[in-house]
Amino acid sequence: MAAKQNSLINEAQTTSEDIPLTSLEESLLSLEKLDRASPELWPEQIPGVSEFAPLQNPNQSPPSWNKGLTKDDYNYMQQLGSLTTSSLIMEVKKLHDLAYQLGLEEAKEMTRGKYLNIFSSRRQR
Repeated sequence: MAAKQNSLINEAQTTSEDIPLTSLEESLLSLEKLDRASPELWPEQIPGVSEFAPLQNPNQSPPSWNKGLTKDDYNYMQQLGSLTTSSLIMEVKKLHDLAYQLGLEEAKEMTRGKYLNIFSSRRQR
């Protein structure tokens, strides 16, 4: 029985070693032709890039978000862009606190207007 198993192992080894390299290469050969003309799937070099970084033409008008900004606005944007991550977070926290304070003041003024009855829908003549 052991002799029979050894002969099977030897046959398996000899068959894998007996296959010439050229026939192995031929079995891996693909007959698909890749030089065929295909429709242009992606007209851009990198798809989607033009949405985020469009090419600027000097004859184009500035983007809509850019209209109405002053030189001070541009300087402020430049300053914010040069901040580190931690300083930018601190700046956002300051703006959040300022917005909260404005909200409190507005609530106070609305309550005051309610007590002074300036928001009544009836107009007295």
